[in-house]
Amino acid sequence: MQKKKILIILPSLLIGGAEKLAVSLANDWNIKGYQVEFVLLQKSGKFVDLIDQGVVIHDLNIRKLRNSIFPLYQLFKSIRPDVIWSGLWPLTSISVVAWILTGRKGRLYTIDHNQLSISTVIKLKIPKLILKIITRCTYPFATGNMVVAEGVKRDIVSLTGLPEETLKVMYNPAAQGIGLMRETSAEIKGQLWGNDPGKCILSVGSFKEQKNFKLLIETFNLLLSDDHATLIILGDGGLRTELEQQINDLGLQDRIFLPGFMDDPSPWFLSADVFVLSSNWEGLPTVLVEALDCGLPVVSTDTPSGPSEILEDGLWGILVPLNDAKSLLNGIKESLAQTHDRKMLMKRANAFSVHNISLKYLEYFKLL
Repeated sequence: MQKKKILIILPSLLIGGAEKLAVSLANDWNIKGYQVEFVLLQKSGKFVDLIDQGVVIHDLNIRKLRNSIFPLYQLFKSIRPDVIWSGLWPLTSISVVAWILTGRKGRLYTIDHNQLSISTVIKLKIPKLILKIITRCTYPFATGNMVVAEGVKRDIVSLTGLPEETLKVMYNPAAQGIGLMRETSAEIKGQLWGNDPGKCILSVGSFKEQKNFKLLIETFNLLLSDDHATLIILGDGGLRTELEQQINDLGLQDRIFLPGFMDDPSPWFLSADVFVLSSNWEGLPTVLVEALDCGLPVVSTDTPSGPSEILEDGLWGILVPLNDAKSLLNGIKESLAQTHDRKMLMKRANAFSVHNISLKYLEYFKLL
């Protein structure tokens, strides 16, 4: 029997939740016997190296999104996939147009990871009216539209006018049972955090405005007046120079470290005392699931979408208001003072396991 083909469309495989989701699912579907292929506008990004053998990558080598419609149309015609899965607007809308030009062969699904009315307007400087017009002219034609959280769903409904029941909420897979499989020794912790780190505070994410690491650094500086602590932020991005300057200005070079992107951040998750998410907005932040998966307590800003769903309104972690250093400081202190049941945190993370969510995708794609 011929393998069913799944074609995944993304701009690249740079560091990000959408890219990590796609790679995790692609590898799992490949193991399950599906023919999985990526179509990238640019074959770049650290996640390229994490793709399993057997998963094909098509590099369109296109720098401008507007030039991608015809190459996508040609690729759809030649590959003839059973399922096309496109993420990250405006590539989602462009994929819909290219698919319509092919005569809508196969089934096409879009997925959104952020509240477009916030992220797109801020990041791409596109007026909300234009965003609304484009999504309303494309999204209703897709076979299905997916979102990673209820908050994202509400946003897409307001933009597209689609009925709520037509949008499928599909959480990001992130849990791997790491906390149950292994521990981190005192020796390894010393190598990661230094000989006298005090309280070990961890954050992970791209260095961009959305993640608001400037707030976290400001909050950490306040924490040091009462506690001996070390902050490590794993990741990279365009704001690295600004963050480094902020750290230098505060004289915290020996207390805050930015080691860069890590293929496997689990040793830090397993050895930290608390994980902190300081974002201004999110879709469904998988780093929170990864922290819980390692039994690590979390403190998170209560963005309009994501954290409250993962933490079930504060049942599994502490939620604080946005962009409020004092509240974030109090949340961190409260978490550090508590005794946490690591096994219960890991149990919560299991709801977001790759295996479970991969099957839900295949069912929604009508491939089971």
